Amino acid sequence: MKYVDTIIGFREVPDEISLCIDISECPIKCPSCHSKYLWGNVGQELNESVLNDLILRNAGISCVCLMGGDKDPKYISQLAKFVKKNFKNLKVCWYSGDSDLSPDIDIQYLDYYKLGPYDEQFGPLNNPKTNQRFYTRGALLHKMNANPNVFYDTTSKFWSNDSTL
Repeated sequence: MKYVDTIIGFREVPDEISLCIDISECPIKCPSCHSKYLWGNVGQELNESVLNDLILRNAGISCVCLMGGDKDPKYISQLAKFVKKNFKNLKVCWYSGDSDLSPDIDIQYLDYYKLGPYDEQFGPLNNPKTNQRFYTRGALLHKMNANPNVFYDTTSKFWSNDSTL
């Protein structure tokens, strides 16, 4: 698996300071994709050692957001497990362009995930008409009745100030 670049993001995961890692070789290839450069086999190898260095160089983050990796969800799980075991204070998010959660992803190592291809007619997550969905582990919600091990659709967090989420 390869990554092309990283940014520190404040909008990709609500209430988190995220190290966003753009992963290449996207098999989804959304027709209106804004990151077509991620379709190709480009970038540098993303392994546990590289991930460790990226995290250490970005002090102050609260989340690692793996942007892509639909080609190999098992490897995404491996990287998420590495983060959770070695950086206990960090949360992990996976942005998948697939419409359904892959059976190969081990969600026990995720705190958040986004599903859905980008469709220009529906817009991104911050558009209330979006086809994309964002899910948050119940343990991170402020709802008293939230099951800590269940994921809840919190997409509205991108387009409202609903403090109950």
